[in-house]
Amino acid sequence: MNEDPLPKYRFLVTLDPGDAYLPPAQALLLPLVAAGAFQEVAGLGAQLEVTAYPEGGRNDSVHQLPVRHSWNRITLKRGVVRDAGLWSWYQAGLADSLGARRDGAVVLLGPDGAPGAAWAFHGGIAAKWSGPDLHAEQNAIAVESLEIAHEGLTRVLDDTAASMSPRPNRGR
Repeated sequence: MNEDPLPKYRFLVTLDPGDAYLPPAQALLLPLVAAGAFQEVAGLGAQLEVTAYPEGGRNDSVHQLPVRHSWNRITLKRGVVRDAGLWSWYQAGLADSLGARRDGAVVLLGPDGAPGAAWAFHGGIAAKWSGPDLHAEQNAIAVESLEIAHEGLTRVLDDTAASMSPRPNRGR
């Protein structure tokens, strides 16, 4: 097992969470079938809300009690393409938010192109779509972004990915 840090510029985003669990030989084929390429992914994270609870007669510290857990929104950014996939997903959520929920995964690739780490998100909904900022005086690519609000992340470890099965979709 290689202990070198993984580069952050080689990754895939898929709306099929099972892709995070593929055996290495099949995972090498993911770039060939990916629906879209993203130039940036942000928001892989979570917070635990904690409340301070002072105990009477105890003056040297305050208890820190967990309240609730929340997940950051995952933000995907890519150059605008003619395929309206992200917009269509967002638009579907406007009409039926429960029916527009998707599971997916962010897969970080190693130098050899094989998955090095992956995070599967569950119950994701396209919560915010942003179109490109247009400037006639700039020679830049038009970029759209999509924020995904979700119900949780699962870290998929590279050494167990081949032996695990995807999480059930819970009827969504």
